Amino acid sequence: MSYLSLSDKDKKEMLARVGVDDVDGLFGCIPEAVRLKRPLDLPPARSEMELVRALEEIGAKNASAGRVSFLGGGAYEHFIPTVVDYLSSRGEFVSPYTPYQPEVSQGTLQVIFEFQTLICQLTGLDIANASLYDGSTGTAEAVLMAQRITGRNKVVVARSIHPQFREVVRTYIKNLGVEAVEVGFGPDGRIDKGALGRLLDDATAAVVYQSPNFFGVIEDVPALSEAAHGRKALSVAVVAEALSMGLLEAPGRLGADIVTGEAQSFGIPVSFGGPYLGFMACKKEFLRQMPGRITGQTVDKDGRRGFVLTLSTREQHIRRERATSNICTNQALCALRATIFMETLGKQGLRELAWQNAQKAAYAVDKLAAVPGVKKRLSGPVFNEFAIELPKPWPAVDAALRAKGFIGGYGLGTEYPELGHAVLVAVTELRTKDEIDRLARALQEVLS
Repeated sequence: MSYLSLSDKDKKEMLARVGVDDVDGLFGCIPEAVRLKRPLDLPPARSEMELVRALEEIGAKNASAGRVSFLGGGAYEHFIPTVVDYLSSRGEFVSPYTPYQPEVSQGTLQVIFEFQTLICQLTGLDIANASLYDGSTGTAEAVLMAQRITGRNKVVVARSIHPQFREVVRTYIKNLGVEAVEVGFGPDGRIDKGALGRLLDDATAAVVYQSPNFFGVIEDVPALSEAAHGRKALSVAVVAEALSMGLLEAPGRLGADIVTGEAQSFGIPVSFGGPYLGFMACKKEFLRQMPGRITGQTVDKDGRRGFVLTLSTREQHIRRERATSNICTNQALCALRATIFMETLGKQGLRELAWQNAQKAAYAVDKLAAVPGVKKRLSGPVFNEFAIELPKPWPAVDAALRAKGFIGGYGLGTEYPELGHAVLVAVTELRTKDEIDRLARALQEVLS
């Protein structure tokens, strides 16, 4: 639909209809004392050509442009097929807000239904919702969901979960009477099972862990699930690198009751931190406690297949204090991109992409560990990122690597002081053998 600006005549008619003389009259409910009585401190208007040039000048200041990045830690740079941008940019998908009216929202609802189906296949569980905001809020919602299901007010949270995810959990539960107890990790980077056993009791609602965890280490999901179920608690798996599910066994088939996490890796650019895409799946007996919305398949009066929002109470949208969750919308456009990405690659393509990540990471860890003074920090199995330990503090090494054209990784010392000069390095399919070799040479030069 073309944009047509209002004429002065249109504005006068609209103001007359609502009963005010001018635009200022629309703000009569705002006290005079708090009204801004001067123009906003903004530069004058520019032509489109001038504006594009100004934005290009600002963009050129991005210090990361042109550097080869090995950053991960919850935000992963993957190749995005052109078809994802093309299809997700169609007006039919971009313009709708929320599909409350199924008779005019079948396209959006079908995409969401397909997204749910794909998430169920990846997680190995029965039910998935129509997406959440991101991995951090998904983790927090899973904690609250476990509390509702079990009626217990304690959760054991792995310290190897993404630090920002854990921070969001603490924010969510701060005034809800829920206690989060952290369990540490061993030399292999996996959860310390002995410490976990000592923390579990009959008040525990869930064991919450990430796999691959923040260090890239793949957790022993069957053992963690067995430990949780032994106390009649739930096993909650968090997946921050969704691509790992293309290669690793589905968490639901390994005993997880709820799987939640971040699906940014599926066709969503890093974009300086967002918007991203949360997902959640669970066993069917927990369906009524799942946050957000769910799209279901039905038939119309003529027997034709159709899609509707289902099992969503009015409290979810208008009575916040009585709602299962205050998440009442979803990342529909991001879910669309993820759906197109997964369906473009298909099952075999997704597995091949995940395999490339694992193989390149394996090559990179061997190459970097061969640099004098560098060693692999944690011994557990990894997917596409890993921790290495350096003989020098990371900030100085990081600055020197950036000067050579590399963003070499993420320093772990701030969040995990016990890891010393450890660095988290991520290697996706976009990184070539030559780039990995050059990073190793640059690191050796910096450390010499």
